[in-house]
Amino acid sequence: MMHFCQKLRLVLVASCFFICCFASAQLRLPALVGDHMVLQQNANVTLWGWSAPNQKIQIQVGWQAEALEATADNSGNWSVNVATVTAGGPYSIKISGEDSIELQDVMLGEVWLCSGQSNMFFPLGKDARSSWRTGIIDSEKEIAQAQLPNLRLFTVATAAAQEPLLDVKGHWQQCTPETAADFSAVAYFFGRDLLEDLEVPVGLISSSWGGTKVESWMQKEVLEQHPDFQPILDREELKQHAYKQALAAYNSAQQAGTTPPEKPKKAEANKAPYVLYNAMIHPLLNYKIKGAIWYQGESNADRAYQYRSLFPAMVKNWRDLWEQGDFPFYYVQIAPHHGQTPEIREAQLLALNRIPNSGMVVSADHGNPKDIHPRNKKPIGKRLASWALANTYSKNIAFSGPLYDHYLIKDAVIEIYFKHSNGLNIKGDALKDLEIAGADGVFYKAEAQIENDHLVVFSKAVEQPKAVRFGWKNSPEVLLFNAHGLPASPFRTDDWPQPTMHKL
Repeated sequence: MMHFCQKLRLVLVASCFFICCFASAQLRLPALVGDHMVLQQNANVTLWGWSAPNQKIQIQVGWQAEALEATADNSGNWSVNVATVTAGGPYSIKISGEDSIELQDVMLGEVWLCSGQSNMFFPLGKDARSSWRTGIIDSEKEIAQAQLPNLRLFTVATAAAQEPLLDVKGHWQQCTPETAADFSAVAYFFGRDLLEDLEVPVGLISSSWGGTKVESWMQKEVLEQHPDFQPILDREELKQHAYKQALAAYNSAQQAGTTPPEKPKKAEANKAPYVLYNAMIHPLLNYKIKGAIWYQGESNADRAYQYRSLFPAMVKNWRDLWEQGDFPFYYVQIAPHHGQTPEIREAQLLALNRIPNSGMVVSADHGNPKDIHPRNKKPIGKRLASWALANTYSKNIAFSGPLYDHYLIKDAVIEIYFKHSNGLNIKGDALKDLEIAGADGVFYKAEAQIENDHLVVFSKAVEQPKAVRFGWKNSPEVLLFNAHGLPASPFRTDDWPQPTMHKL
């Protein structure tokens, strides 16, 4: 009996071995390459996957007659470049090796990456299991109207990794009320406007995670190369070392039979540097995109001055790795909230001049001082779409509110000039959160008049003014708009030191 059991175990082990070998040799595609996907139109896109080593792969795409071929390397990796045509579909794609996979309902159109932290993650619908996923304003109405078969959605499952991964978890879906409810609200409204205006299929890849810092989305090598970023890595190393020491002490006490200290808690996976790049961005790099939208910054507010360099470095990192040049990158300036310093909004405003081919949506008129997750996501997504439609797709539409450009001191007044200030106007009787200071740096409440689409700022308390600040508080009330109803960004004209200036 024992001899029979031993033989049975050997058979089972051998069977498992051969099954694993066979499975690893099977033709396999990454999650992004699947049914219902959108491939970037009029571009050279990459299809890739895994198979047995050195296996010949044939790829037949529905928009051309000639088949393409690739050969897997010694590790079973293969890829092929495919020229796409003008938007259309649905197409099928057949990929064959020793076995075959046929993809259905593939569309050609516009593909955008949508990333950031919780305000990008925030879904259209309410999640009863979550304290902050409260659903957008009019969520039931908006979800009911989300029957848009040519809008395709892919949500990257949240994950963190110490080393770059090759694949993500997720799948492409047609936009329906059921699939839209759990999808990023900002991304959805962005994509819906593109779909309506461009009249081509639109694919959205949502890769976001709440409570995350910008450095978590960056490649480790980039952080290592910049001296100002080294403290980020040093802090993480100290955290890991302290955790390992505490865990060792806990395990030793348990083994010795003594009362152990409280079991240490490991830091949240998404808080560490570079781990989200490894798990949620690196696996996407082969997939051709048109551009990216971004909503993040809240978790970096305590190091807002450093964000001036961190954020542009992340964008450059992504662009370098995608090898598509300076693809469009549009982002949201974070909304007013009692816990968010004005310095982080300033860092985002300054990024416009540091990130080529970029644009910033001002959300100051749709924030909630008591809720870091404002529910009115529709205008934010639509404003992002306006930036893309005007600047990427050459549509003649308004896309930005007034952005501070420069100032002139004339006797007892300071004149403030803006970009995008056509039809500059104040909502209400007076402009709030406007201040003026002299050389002593003491700010006083200021008055303003509008002359030829610029502001003339003054105060009886300051006879020789040197600086103006607008909306320079955690929760400003922004009442300055242009003729298109788009709000001005908070700003300051001075560069006097701020609390986060030396925080790395």
